[in-house]
Amino acid sequence: MKRTILEAEDLAPDGVRIIVDWDKFTVGTSFFVPCVDVLEAKKQVKKVAEGRGWKIDSRLRIEDECFGVRFWRVL
Repeated sequence: MKRTILEAEDLAPDGVRIIVDWDKFTVGTSFFVPCVDVLEAKKQVKKVAEGRGWKIDSRLRIEDECFGVRFWRVL
């Protein structure tokens, strides 16, 4: 089994690596993180956003029958 190392800005709220193309996360765009541990997802995204000087908003959602969090960049 091949192990992958999490990069500093990768997400893994439920232990599964999620790679976000942060350079494409511009003001007004959003992305969805399917997960059960929504508090951990919010914590991880908040850490990246604060490090980059961004303001984000988030909402718990069910999309395509998957529970998770949608994040928007607002500044």
